[in-house]
Amino acid sequence: MNDRLGTLLAAWRHRMAARFVRGRLLDIGCGANQLVDLHGNGVGVDVHQWEGVDLVVENTAHLPFHDGEFDTVTVIAALNHIPNRKDVLKEAYRVLADGGRVVVTMIPPTLSAWWHWVRRPWDADQHERGMKEGEVYGMTVKEVDTLLMDAGFGNLRHQRFMLGINCLTVAEKTE
Repeated sequence: MNDRLGTLLAAWRHRMAARFVRGRLLDIGCGANQLVDLHGNGVGVDVHQWEGVDLVVENTAHLPFHDGEFDTVTVIAALNHIPNRKDVLKEAYRVLADGGRVVVTMIPPTLSAWWHWVRRPWDADQHERGMKEGEVYGMTVKEVDTLLMDAGFGNLRHQRFMLGINCLTVAEKTE
């Protein structure tokens, strides 16, 4: 299946997120692990065995890493596909060093539902696994912010990209 548009948009998301990555990176829901490859210092984890993934885990809310092991945790276009997203963000907080940051990208729900429908014929992810219980089509900025703040993150900043459709959120581990 040739998904040139999907590949182009993923590369755009990863380049944007890479601008906010510092130090050792953990990419949760890494898919083919493009962001870790781009950054060059980190680990990509996923619950699916995508080509290029560093570590497949049963549950990203229970990661085999020490407290404070990473400087940046990213969840790029994947938070909505994580049913236990609250617990996963708490785990991200645990594995971040003090002063570390989390970077999340997300599109809004209505656009996400439409986009999944339009891209279905070319999207290998939809063909291989589809939507599971607890997954949602996109999330609002407010929903993402609430999840991050509930997990303990502060100093939230937002930047729109991809023609203003996508929102990148950076939050910090504050004590």
